[in-house]
Order: sequence, then C-alpha cells, then structure tokens
Amino acid sequence: MANLTKANLHSPASQRKPRTDAKRNRERILQVAKEAFTLWGANASMDEIAKESGVGPGTLYRHFPTRDALLEAVYRSEVEKLAAAERKFAETMPAVDALRAWMLLFVDYIAAKHIIAPALNAYVGGASKLYEGSRAQIQGAIDALVKRAIKSGDIRKDIVAFDLLRALIGVSNVASTPEWKQSAKRLVDILIAGSRPVQ
Repeated sequence: MANLTKANLHSPASQRKPRTDAKRNRERILQVAKEAFTLWGANASMDEIAKESGVGPGTLYRHFPTRDALLEAVYRSEVEKLAAAERKFAETMPAVDALRAWMLLFVDYIAAKHIIAPALNAYVGGASKLYEGSRAQIQGAIDALVKRAIKSGDIRKDIVAFDLLRALIGVSNVASTPEWKQSAKRLVDILIAGSRPVQ
C-alpha cells in the first residue's frame, strides 16, 4: 500500500486520500486506545491497540511516537469532544436538554480522565499544564449552556455553572467503586431538577 501511495503521489486525488486515511486511522486509534486504557489501565499494550485499530504498529507510532503521546492525545480528544458537543447540543436541542446531555458527557470525560491521570502525571511539564488548557474550554462550554438555559427560563438565574461541575467532580473524587459513574449520571438529573425555577 505504501508503494501505491508513492507511485500515485503526483495525482491530486491520491494526495487527498492519504490525509483522509490518516485522519480516519488517528480517530480509530484514539477510540480504541480510550477503550483499552479503560479496560487495562495506562499500561495497555500498544501492539494490541494497533491491532484492534486495524493498523500496523508503524502507523500507530507514526501518529503517537510514545505511550505518553497517545495518553495525552486521548485526553485532548475527550476535551475536544466536550467543546464540540456544546455547540452541537446548543444548535439541536432545547436549552435544558442541551445542558443535561452535556453534563452526562462530562461524566464520561471525568471517567476517561481518571483512567489516564496516573500516566499523565509523568507528562513533560506535568499534568497540570495539560489540564490548564482544557479547564478553560470546559468552563466556557458549560457557561454558554447555563446562560442559554437561564435565558430560556429553564433554570434559575442564580445557578452558577461551576457549581454544577464541582458537584459532578465531587462524586467522582469520593468514588470507591466502579458504580460511581452511574451515581454521577443520576446526580445530573437531580442537579437539573434542583436548578429549575421555583414554581
């Protein structure tokens, strides 16, 4: 396949195809890696991740030269999904439904972060450096959703977006069993109900 790509390098169509394939491969690797890290922790086999992604080890290492690079990319991908989801939900759902859907997705993000956090602590510059950039994206997303829900009258004007995040993060921090995620998702509905205007 590499020879075919080189042979057709001068064709405009073939120049687009590798980029499309590369993007698809990268997304598939990230998806499989997230599942692998969830099941087996940060020491999941890189070779198994490549195999399950349908790519060779060389392709995996071309995208992600080290395990840390893959862990970081999985984390950043989760943050990007949250940011993109805020826009998508805001465009396609009523305000309070968009807020609820995003908060449920945030629980999934917390779960992914817990899995890879120990490995990210060894990240160059420290995990806090990586988290700093993501914090602004996450805060901006929930701020926008809460403002929209307040404007629509679905939730009270005194609701503070960060309080909703803090409650969900709190549940995950005191979790001692894998069931914390189900508890957190139930808490989303409790928080939404408690945020409604008093009748």
